[in-house]
Formats: sequence, structure tokens, C-alpha cells
Amino acid sequence: MARPEGTQTVLPPRLLELAARHGVVPDFWDFDGGHRHVPQETMVAVLAALGVDATNPERVELALADAQDEPWRHILPPVVVTRAEVAVQVPVHVRDGDPATLEIELEDGGPPRALVQVDVYVEPRTVDGRDVGRATFEVPDDLPLGWHTLVARTHGATARSPLVVTPARLELPVDIERRRAWGFMTQLYSVRSQQSWGVGDLADLREIAWLSGKRCGADFVLINPLHAAEPVTPLTPSPYLPSTRRFVNPLYLRVEDIRETGYLPVAERSLVEWQAEVARPLSTDPGPMDRDTVWAAKKVALEVVHAAPRSPARQAGFEAFRADQGQGLEDFATWCAIVEHFDGQEWPAEADDRGSALVRELREALADRITFYCWLQWVADEQLGAAQAAAHDGGMRLGIMHDLAVGVHPEGADAWAMREVLAQEVSVGAPPDMYNQQGQDWSQPPWQPAALARAGYAPYRDMLRTILRHAGALRIDHVIGLFRLWWIPRGAGAQNGAYVRYDHEALIGILCLEAQRAGAVVIGEDLGVFEPWVRDYLTDRGVLGTSVLWFERENGAPMPPERYRRLALATVTTHDLPPTAGYLAGEHVDLRDRLGLLTTSVEDVRAAARGEREEMLAVLAERGLVGADPSERQLVEALHRLVLASPSALVGVSLADAVGERRAQNQPGTDQEYPNWKVPLADSGQQLVLVDDLFDNPRLRSLVAALRG
Repeated sequence: MARPEGTQTVLPPRLLELAARHGVVPDFWDFDGGHRHVPQETMVAVLAALGVDATNPERVELALADAQDEPWRHILPPVVVTRAEVAVQVPVHVRDGDPATLEIELEDGGPPRALVQVDVYVEPRTVDGRDVGRATFEVPDDLPLGWHTLVARTHGATARSPLVVTPARLELPVDIERRRAWGFMTQLYSVRSQQSWGVGDLADLREIAWLSGKRCGADFVLINPLHAAEPVTPLTPSPYLPSTRRFVNPLYLRVEDIRETGYLPVAERSLVEWQAEVARPLSTDPGPMDRDTVWAAKKVALEVVHAAPRSPARQAGFEAFRADQGQGLEDFATWCAIVEHFDGQEWPAEADDRGSALVRELREALADRITFYCWLQWVADEQLGAAQAAAHDGGMRLGIMHDLAVGVHPEGADAWAMREVLAQEVSVGAPPDMYNQQGQDWSQPPWQPAALARAGYAPYRDMLRTILRHAGALRIDHVIGLFRLWWIPRGAGAQNGAYVRYDHEALIGILCLEAQRAGAVVIGEDLGVFEPWVRDYLTDRGVLGTSVLWFERENGAPMPPERYRRLALATVTTHDLPPTAGYLAGEHVDLRDRLGLLTTSVEDVRAAARGEREEMLAVLAERGLVGADPSERQLVEALHRLVLASPSALVGVSLADAVGERRAQNQPGTDQEYPNWKVPLADSGQQLVLVDDLFDNPRLRSLVAALRG
């Protein structure tokens, strides 16, 4: 699908019209300002993933006619999403000449509200041999926030659709509005303690949160996505390529903190201890983290604890959680049990269909294992709640800031359970940029926009609700993906994709509604290539953006931090860059050169990195933040003091920066070439830093003093 540089694809006008109807964008501006046009074969492949056949002019004409008729085939739109205090008109399609009524059933169970038909004439349309008319009703502007239901009635037919009323704006908590909050950012798995089983866990998170608040005055801890991976080894190490975005990875459980563990008989207790003896020493292993050994040991221990009897109240709590999480939890647990059942074997084709007779049989046969995987989510929910409670007890104003990945593994639980709302034969990624000059393919199936709307956005809502249960804030990785995503047809290179637009008004509105109900702040990672109006829109809706010191520039120079946005999480670095000490040393260039990720001269890239560093040092010197010949520690602290000059509501500090770590957690564009997501937290001398010693670390204490001074 590669197109010669400098050529321009001339697309047929009717294909362009069809693409526009389905949100496929035929061109884009790249990272260096070049205007790029999408090849026709890419457009056709992306439309096919949207369920649209555009393989020849005749098919294009048929698809256009179908797109025009589709809304008229249904009495109501599949879903209506609006803002509070905004009236909206809703079309009701009936047989031409038939009467229609429309009412709203309120979420709180109050009496239905009949809507008034407005005088809007629309010419009837013949659809599938039937004359269809349109009646228009107005939804008033005084509805409460929430998930209501539209009910339309006509001769012999009733239709129902969700009506979602979202907040016009998600407001900051009053105390954050009055006084900026700061907190640590970390990859939880990398921060271990003497008691953890080889990976940082939810008990470690509880300790980190409480100590960060009590001893450092921090207001939040931003952690990597805790989304679940596979239930069997080998585990996918990336927290940004999970099997599901809704449920938690039980790898993060602290076995000893489950109540029933304390009441195990001696023999069962010994089984748990034997597994701990295998995994716990890995917490002091300086090499790449071994998730597989940890999970193998922890899973055995968890099975022992799960088999122990629970008190009547505990059992009732588990059953209530299972009922509350509903079919989504049952499907996830079923997928886990089936993966375990067929471990090492090829799945029968029928197992890919969750509604098949085989899957129904497996649900019954594997009922005990399904219960086990549901139970894991319940105890994870308890430990997450304890971590958030500890954060507040330590004085934090926000507490745990969770992270939402862009998508899921193409062979994971969500891809299995939500096949009808995920696009097939494409994956999500990013076009080439200055840090990844070959583009990125993240191997993740995207939401299918029309299918998600037909589902009333319920899968999206349920995911948000589960993640927000114990969150003071939520970071949305690549928030631009709620506006548009780079779709890459299967078999094409990452550079050979096209942007597909989403109904951002609906997606952002629902995000704001669920966050407001949870009392959480929302931060969008709005880095990379995007349309300028997007940031203005997010600001208007009260969604904070992300300002990274190295990326904030204007007029060819570093932007003065005083000009950063107020509604933003401002940081020196991000998890896709080396820690600041490594970045200052140019290790991001050396690493990409070693891995063959550069498409331009390494000398040129290294010279640009040196120039960037010297430019930043000049800024620090001009402001009196460093003296002559500053040390690495002084530079890191000065850069953080520079960020503190911004008006940003939130400031994040990498825990890796705080202890002097130099190694990157992740190198975008790589898989096995670099130990992505396996680097344990260490100091500048590559000595491991455990939670037990973290808050007595001299560099951390010095940086905290600089932040608070």
C-alpha cells in the first residue's frame, strides 16, 4: 500500500462522499507539517472494516443509498446523547401518515414525561418499498443528568432508545481549583517491597499512597493501567495491551491481605507460604521482571484461598459484587476459564462465538473456574478500595489516579466478548512522528463507531464505571482517540492507515457524566498529532490536558511554563521517554539507534538532542534555577521547579526521576527488542529501590523539598 513520496491520490468524488458519511478522513497533516493523502486501497480497506463495501463504483453507489436510508429504517435513533440545559430534537420514523408519541422514562423511576411534537416538516421517504414519514419531538432542557429511556409508540409498534444527559462541563474539585495538586507517577509493577511477590502490588500501592501523602504532601499517585492480562502464561507484559480494559489484573493482588488467608488451616497456609517462597525473592532481583513465575505461584496460592470458606457476610458481599458487575464480569470470567481450559491447544472455531452451543456448554462445565475468576475481581476491588482509602487517610486530595489504555489485545477477553462493537481486520496505531519515524501499530481492534452507538454506548459506560469505582482521577491515554483513531488495515504498514472519526460529543459527554458521578477528575493525554480545536473542546468540557516540558514549544523555542494551560497535568517527562536523567544524557537517541528505529541520520538526531538539552539549560540558567556546571540531580530538580512555574492545576513527578533512574520503561515501536515494561525501579547506580526504603531515599527527599520549597 506504500505510495511514492510526493504523489497525490485523486480519489473518486463518490468514494469521498461515502467516506465522509462514515467518518473516514482522506488526508491528514503529518508531524513535520506535510499534507498527506490516503491511497484509495487504504480507504476501501478501512470502509470494509466499517462494514461498507466500496470495492467498485457500483458498490459505492449502493453503499451511499444504504447510508441515506439507514436512519429511516428505525423508529428511533439507536441512542441520543445530549448536554444538560440543552434542548434537542429527536426524529421518530413511522409509516407515512401514522401518528406517533414519544415519552421519557427517567433513570430515577419518576413518572414518564410526555414530549411535545414540533412543527418540522420533512418530506416522506420510500425505504425498502415502504413510505416512511418523520415526526420530530423536542427533548426539554430541564432533564436531570443520567441514563434515561426514550419510548416511542405508533400503530402496533413500540421502540426504546437510551437518552443520555451529560454535564456541560466537568468541574474541578473546589480545593483543587483553589490550590494546585501534585503527585507521583509510577509503573506500579516496578515498585516492589520486601513483602511483594516479585511485582509491585495493591498493598504496595496502599503503602506508596499513604506515605506519599503523609510524608511528602502529595495529592495523588498516577499508576499504569491495571487492566487484566491473560489468565495463563506467558503474560503480555505491556499494561497498554491488556485482554480487557474493564477488569483488574489479579497479578497485582496481595494474597496475604485477603481476609480468608488469615484463617487458613496449617496445611493450606503452608501451601500459600511455599508459593510465596518462590515469588518473593524476585522482588530483589535486579534483572527484567518475571511476571510468568510470579503469576504461576500467585495463582496457586489464590486458588487455595478461594477454596476456603467465607463468612455469610463475606459470601453475600461477593454475590452482590458479582450481580452488580453483571454480564460483563461473567463474560470476562468465562473467557478466562475457556483460555485456561484450552491452554496450549488450538481453540475450536465455535469457541470464538460467545453465543454458541459450545460456549454454553463450557459455561456450565467450567462454572467453578468462572466463579474463581469472578472472585479474583471481587478481592481486587476490595484491595483497590483499601488503597484509595489509605490515600485519603494519608492526606491526599485526589488519591489514586488510574490510567485507561487506548485499546485491548486482539485475542483478549474484550475482543472475544465485544466482537460486535469492535472493528475487525484493522488495528489502531499512529502515523510516523519525530519519535517513531516508521509509525506505530498497536495491534488493537478499535471501537466500531456505528456498532458502539447501536449498543447505546453501554460497553463504554460499563468499562468507565468499573475503573472509576475507586479512583480520584482518571488519565485517558491518547484521548485524541475519542475524536479520531488511526486505523491500519491488516497487512499494511503503520504508515499506510487512515483516520476514522468518532462521535466525540457522545464519548466525552459520557466520560464526563461517569466521572462526575464518581467524583473523579479526568486528564486526557493530548500529545502527538491532533487538530488544534480538540484541546479547546476538551477545555470547554473540563477535561484536563497534558503538558510535557520537552514537548511544549512555541516559535521554535521552549514555551515559558507561565503559558501552559491551567487545565492540565504538567510534567517533565512521560512513560514513553527515558527518565529525565537518561533523557538529558541522550539515551533516547542511543536506544533508538541501537534498535534501528531511526529513519534519519543518527548524527543529526543526536545533534538535535544536544541542541534541545542546551536550549533547556539556557532557560534554567536565565531563571537562576541552576548555577555553573550543575549536577544531574540539580538539573532534574531545576526542571521540576521550572514546571512549578506553570499555572497547571496538576503537576506530576515521575518516581523514576525522584530516585535517579535512567532506564526507559518502554521504547515505542518495539516488542522483544527491548525489555519493555519489565524494568524494576532502581537509582542512578542501578541499585534497586524498594518501597521499604523509597521515602528515605536521599534524592527523593531532596526533590520533594525542592517541590515544597
